[in-house]
Amino acid sequence: MAEAKRLEVGSKAPDFTLVNHDGTKVKLSSYKGKKVIVYFFPAALTPGCTKEAEDFNSNLKALEKAGYAVLGVSPDSVEKMQKFQKAHKLKFALLADPDLTVHKKYGAYGTKSMYGRTYEGVLRSTFAVDEQGKLELALYNVKATGHVDSLRKQLDI
Repeated sequence: MAEAKRLEVGSKAPDFTLVNHDGTKVKLSSYKGKKVIVYFFPAALTPGCTKEAEDFNSNLKALEKAGYAVLGVSPDSVEKMQKFQKAHKLKFALLADPDLTVHKKYGAYGTKSMYGRTYEGVLRSTFAVDEQGKLELALYNVKATGHVDSLRKQLDI
């Protein structure tokens, strides 16, 4: 199984264009001059991913006040993202990456292990991108719960 190539802090964030929960194309480079948090999660409407999304949602005002937009990315379909967004009244864009192209560019897909079994899957990961499009944080294998609080501490928010 291939090990995901991890991105380094200070490197340029790979640009991408994905479709969000309402069918609009979202391009990372269109955020140039602004800060963005891009987080990758395995599956919409599952307990861990719901908790993580709700944490981002409840911290959104503080993140936005610090200048960050939030983008959530998963392999789910646009339709599933739309259900997730509506069900939990999420106020940030959820982007569909069903072919995992962007996950792989960010090293957010690779070998995982659970209960002694190894398999390929989404690595829950979060990236903070600065105004110049460079990575100021690259966090891999984060926990769904408590992650946003930890992220705020690391970003000094």
